[in-house]
Amino acid sequence: MNPERLARIRLMLSLRQPDLTVCLEQVNKAHNIAAIIRTCDAVGIHEMHTVWPQELRENNRAAKGSHNWVKLNRHDSIAQAIAALKQQNMQILATNLSPRAVDFREIDYTKPTAILFGAEKYGISQEALALADQDIIIPMVGMAQSLNVSVASALVLYEAQRQRQQAGFYQRGCLLPYDEQQRLLFEGGYPRLSAFCQSKGLEYPVIGEIGEILADELWWQKLQLHPSQWQEE
Repeated sequence: MNPERLARIRLMLSLRQPDLTVCLEQVNKAHNIAAIIRTCDAVGIHEMHTVWPQELRENNRAAKGSHNWVKLNRHDSIAQAIAALKQQNMQILATNLSPRAVDFREIDYTKPTAILFGAEKYGISQEALALADQDIIIPMVGMAQSLNVSVASALVLYEAQRQRQQAGFYQRGCLLPYDEQQRLLFEGGYPRLSAFCQSKGLEYPVIGEIGEILADELWWQKLQLHPSQWQEE
């Protein structure tokens, strides 16, 4: 891994916001899923949560290539997803037009926060709304009553980023566990080699301070390779 690549990955890790996330409930259009994941990466979200439609469970390629830097946590039900988020003491916000909804800009996003987005056609389920702490809306003054889900997520997430930036949250340094930092350094710095490890079921090596692979001869023997064969750009 060259020094520029290493520096870029380390900077990205230092800006991650592990206490900010989104949860997608039955969002089923591949281009929207990919756009939301890209926005999550752009504002520093480390992981997001999904409850996939049945067709995506059977053929889960919708976001292939888009989640290299954002970890996807898949749940079997929305109740399971929200329970996992509440265990992290997150406030659960539901994008939903209702009498109790408030302008999304009135929310304090410096708190640990999870934002729910529903399917394009049906929105968030009644089950999820009952479990949420607060409904939020994006004010609309035209004939349309809602925005595309990927557009809506970008607006809310950049408001969260704005508040967190003003509060100094992007200057806190890396808050990710050491093992997770190591995973991202290896997968981001040595993508071909990490794919090879996955195919062989081999554990990742440690990445050193200057981006070098710290692995003994036995590890390379298990790969049936020589270190010189794996020079990544």
